[in-house]
Amino acid sequence: MASSCAQLCLRCRSLLCSKTAGVTWQYSTQVRHCTSVTGGLTQIFAGSLFISGRNKRPQCSQRWKQQTCFYSDLTGRSVVPGAHENKELTKTDAVAHRSPPLQFEDAVPLTESHVSLDLDVAEFSALEEINDEEAVSVTVPPAIPPASTSLRDYVDKSETLTKLVQLGVNLWKLEQRPNVGSMLLKLDFQTDVAPRLLFLKDIGVEDSCLGNLITYNPFILTEDLENLQTRVDYLRSQKFSPDTIASMVSRAPYLLNFSVKRLDNRLGFYQQQLGLSASNTRNIVSRLPRLLCGSLEPVKENLKVCNIELGFKENEIQQIVLAVPKVLTANKMKLTQIFDFVHNTMHIPHHLIVKFPQVLNTSKLRLRERHLFLQYLEKAQYDPTQPNYISLDQLVSLPNNIFCTKVASATLEDYYMFLKTL
Repeated sequence: MASSCAQLCLRCRSLLCSKTAGVTWQYSTQVRHCTSVTGGLTQIFAGSLFISGRNKRPQCSQRWKQQTCFYSDLTGRSVVPGAHENKELTKTDAVAHRSPPLQFEDAVPLTESHVSLDLDVAEFSALEEINDEEAVSVTVPPAIPPASTSLRDYVDKSETLTKLVQLGVNLWKLEQRPNVGSMLLKLDFQTDVAPRLLFLKDIGVEDSCLGNLITYNPFILTEDLENLQTRVDYLRSQKFSPDTIASMVSRAPYLLNFSVKRLDNRLGFYQQQLGLSASNTRNIVSRLPRLLCGSLEPVKENLKVCNIELGFKENEIQQIVLAVPKVLTANKMKLTQIFDFVHNTMHIPHHLIVKFPQVLNTSKLRLRERHLFLQYLEKAQYDPTQPNYISLDQLVSLPNNIFCTKVASATLEDYYMFLKTL
């Protein structure tokens, strides 16, 4: 640009020396016009460079050179045609002051559309170079961690986790189970979670139970809705009432994850092994629905223990199970220890245990403490044919204050003082 302006000034000086005042005024006006045009372009490019934050732009520099040459030629050509107004200007002088011919194939006049287009490209280019100040001012939103040992890092960024927390789901329990956290992150709340929550509400599950249910069984969120409906329909066909089904699902979260075939096999197993009617089978299953979910091996072992080791008959086992279904899933060692203390230490026969089977589901420590306290007071009488008879039901079911005043005829302080001597 500097060389072009220098050439332009030399031409102006030669013409000013030979032209009249009118020509001089016309020439200076055109030079100022050219200078204002080139100056405006300089400001546009300078503005574009400032906006884009780049110190060097090869394309803009090349275009600037082309436009400078283009407007320099326009200036020269605008002076020469004015020579015919002065008769003293010869043809030789006009040819001598004519600018050399230029190639305009690549010289395209710069318009506002070109500048705006170039600014848009520079502003949104991913490969744009920026200076240090602009780099510091760039803010990058926090991204989802690619890996984490806790689901709390994803709660604010996952709608599914946010809604589950609002329902009362304990994420800290779920994240301890393998692959459950990644499974929850892949679920979409609207398409995966919400339809299954609505299904659980439709069958009668309370809102307060949804959080606990999903905490223990998050895999229900991946079950097919048609399969879930089929299993509920099967339970209804077995004459389970809607309220009973809702209660069973709430207390046994994995109940609806099992197929209809498995549920039917479990019901048939308890009915055949215990010799129960369909009504009694529904009774024990509705009271302890995890009988349909857990393994059958502990149940078979407890039935053998009650029959072989404890000496109960089949009809006695049936009565015990109808009264206390938890006996089927109780710990075998605990069951044996309680029976040993009741039968061999307290000298209670089998038929009384069958009459009050709740004693097999109590705490051995509590049973021992109360028996020793009654023995200390010389009131440990468990024979119904003798006076001052104390039933097993009163021994294990009453709270401490009522047991002391009604059964032991003592104060609660006396009972606590006695426990300190044990």
